[in-house]
Parts: sequence; C-alpha cells; structure tokens
Amino acid sequence: MDMLGGGAIREAKLTDWRKLSQGLHARYRVADFGTGAHFVAAVGDASDALGHHPRVAMGPGYVDLKLSSDDAIYRDDEGTEHVVEWVTAQDIDLARRITEIAAEHGLAADPGAVSVVELGLDTADSAAIAPFWAALLAGSADAQGRGTPSDEVRDDSGRSPNLWFGEAPPEHGQRFHVEVYVPAEVAGDRLAAVLAAGGTIVDDTLA
Repeated sequence: MDMLGGGAIREAKLTDWRKLSQGLHARYRVADFGTGAHFVAAVGDASDALGHHPRVAMGPGYVDLKLSSDDAIYRDDEGTEHVVEWVTAQDIDLARRITEIAAEHGLAADPGAVSVVELGLDTADSAAIAPFWAALLAGSADAQGRGTPSDEVRDDSGRSPNLWFGEAPPEHGQRFHVEVYVPAEVAGDRLAAVLAAGGTIVDDTLA
C-alpha cells in the first residue's frame, strides 16, 4: 500500500491525531485504569476487524496510540520501490474508527500532549557503525534498516528511540543530536520553555 504524503494526511482531518515522525499519534484521557482497559479492548476488536493494529501504551490518566504501516511503499526519484514504515490509507481508516470508539466511551483527546523523541548521529560511514548501534539499542542486527531504505536503526518493540544517521566529513568525527517531534500547536510554547531554561537557537531554518 502506498505511503501517504503530508497533504493527503491533512486532508483526512483527523482532529484527534497528529502526524509525528513516521506515524499518527493520539492521546486519550481516562479516569482510571479500568476505563482505559475497556477502551483498549474496544480498539482491539475494531483493529481485528480491519486487520490492522495500533501500538498502545497506558499510563496514569491516559492511553497513547500510534498508527503506522510497516509495509508502506516508497518510490525514490528513479522509481525504485522500497518497503518502509509510514502512514497509509489503512492507518487513516483505523484512526477514524478509534476516534469514533473514543467518543462512544466518552473520552477526550489531548492531541497537544503527544510527542516523539529520536536520536540523530552525524557520521562519515553509517553502514560501518549501524550494526553496532542496532545490537546495542535493539539487540538485533535486523533493526538496521527496518522500515527504511537507509541504515537507520529502529527497535520494533519501541523500547529504544529510533536512531537516524546524518552525513559528516571524516575529520568532524561523530556527533549526536536529539530530535523532538511535537504538534505544531505546542511547538512555540515548547521552544519558549527551552529558551527560558537556558537554551539557544543555533539554526531556525525550516527543512
């Protein structure tokens, strides 16, 4: 199934969900564990019916869900197809159904609360060091390149953040940086908090 671009995702008008990194993310507020468990069970039934399932995490007062497809098709500039992890039409369909289920359970979405943290490593030779990082972060060499045509490391269990590689000249060595994805509506407040805590803007160029 083809991956969807940003325009197609925005056109879906998924008010409860935000596209961050490779997936769709939602947070629903729940009064207690039992309420959350009943909601997750209903989501499970709907997911079984559609043959597609979200990743779910529960904590005090919330249920977090992530939707992505691990068999999305990406076509590069030469027309070569790659199987990647990304949002597809089946994620849109399930997101809409989950929104309906949340409404049926009287749950409110908190889309501004979702976030994703990933690691970036600038290096001259990602192919040479990726197996080490795959073994360290995920415990398996299969994590190298999973869901991407490049050397990135992704832990399928979600225990460790994704590790991306950027290019750097050999003389610059290796350099880590943290990538934080938040919804657009809270980005200004998050940045203000970072600056108030002593941060400095080095580059505000939009990618």
